[in-house]
Amino acid sequence: MLNGREYILTADIGTTAVKAVLVDKKNRAAASESIEISTFSDNGYTEQDAYGWYSAFLKACSEVLKKAGDGRVTAVSFSGQMQDAIILGADGLPLRRVILYSDARAEAEAEEICSLLGRDSIEYLSGNHFDGSIPFSKLLWIKKYEPSVFSAIRTVLFSAKDYIILKLTGNPVTDTVTAGTTGLMDIEKKTWEGSFPEKTGIDPFLLPELKYPHEEAGRVTKKASMESGLPTGIPVFTGTGDAGATTLASGISKAGEYNINLGTSGWVACLSDSVKRNSSVFNLSSVTPGKYINVTPFFNAGNVHKWVSGMLSKDSEQDKKYEYISELLSTSVPGSNGVLFLPYLLGERYPVSDPLIRGAFIGISQNTSKQDIARSCLEGVAFSLKEGFKDELKSISLIGGGAGESVWCRIFADILDHEVFVFKNAEFMPSIAVAAIARFGRGEIENYDTFLSNLKSSDECELFYPDPEAVKTMQRSYERFKEIYPAIKSIRA
Repeated sequence: MLNGREYILTADIGTTAVKAVLVDKKNRAAASESIEISTFSDNGYTEQDAYGWYSAFLKACSEVLKKAGDGRVTAVSFSGQMQDAIILGADGLPLRRVILYSDARAEAEAEEICSLLGRDSIEYLSGNHFDGSIPFSKLLWIKKYEPSVFSAIRTVLFSAKDYIILKLTGNPVTDTVTAGTTGLMDIEKKTWEGSFPEKTGIDPFLLPELKYPHEEAGRVTKKASMESGLPTGIPVFTGTGDAGATTLASGISKAGEYNINLGTSGWVACLSDSVKRNSSVFNLSSVTPGKYINVTPFFNAGNVHKWVSGMLSKDSEQDKKYEYISELLSTSVPGSNGVLFLPYLLGERYPVSDPLIRGAFIGISQNTSKQDIARSCLEGVAFSLKEGFKDELKSISLIGGGAGESVWCRIFADILDHEVFVFKNAEFMPSIAVAAIARFGRGEIENYDTFLSNLKSSDECELFYPDPEAVKTMQRSYERFKEIYPAIKSIRA
């Protein structure tokens, strides 16, 4: 039991699970509970049940509150999947399953909208590419193919956490980070562009109220208190879409600070004072007022790590492939004894845009070892990303599964010639960031810089410093690496 303390309850309504976490005043995750949710896939459609979200939230909430003992929950804050089409009728009742962000059924409707409004106009307003995954397109799809549902709509929400907020407070709201994924918000003014839905026969009054993440969405109602066990009347903060939480959790809050996500694929994210009008960049409003998140996705990251781990491990020991590759890497040397790897297993979109390019090893000899092969693959990913860093680097953080490989973290530090930081409790960092959003809203912290500064100086942050000799080796290797793609790009499988 966690007695006598005060907590902020955070909840992330993700794609596979709902996770509730109690965060204390020292930014520590004191208790957590995760409840899996179901996804329905059929004919290329991807949907979830909003009732399922709330049911999972209530179960997770109940479990963490049991662990709180006589500790008090004083506020609630959220993150959640974005770019959904959540269709609600009278009294906030779902009219159909939620169409998820990954569902691109509305490509024809996206083209119809672009023909009507002008692709340049809508992409300039939203700051992003417009396609069938955008909720605006999905609304038109429902209007066209489910007219009875469409005529009964009274509210549309766009993030899974917005539905839970509605259930807790009775207020339909969304945050400015999530709204940037809808195709309906002016990303610079932070307002809905009402004329866009009107021209397609969609009532703009169906849209929720726009709020900044740190603003209160409302208070826990008596009915919601009885269902959830949360105290009646405590504030519920609007919170942020998952990308906003992840970005804050990665430790960046100002221009020149970069985060690299080493998931299966990955992204490079930074904050800036303006929208980057570039087809390769996805723009979101930041949780930091007045800032924008500029996200550049890349295809090859953790998949390269997975591939080389599986390739070098014995077939009978695939379940231990990551442990094996870590052992190899522990005895590898910077520069991989001259072996270079072009890491484009799936083609690439950043820093080169070429869907047909494939990977290649350069410099293999009879003396090349498994250690050289393994390390060259991870160095190749870092070399590739280095090509995309044109601006001054003030700080670099790594997140995602790949950040758990310490040798890879050191490789990035040496190749980028800059210290790299990694949070040890990565699993809970988004929850801790969402709690900080509530603390900012309550005036308990002056800004997010204070929060992040405290985290970076804590025991929860591990720093990797560049080694001067390794930096020299990596610079020589990088000059060779830059020659590979131009030399082989005309060779296709």
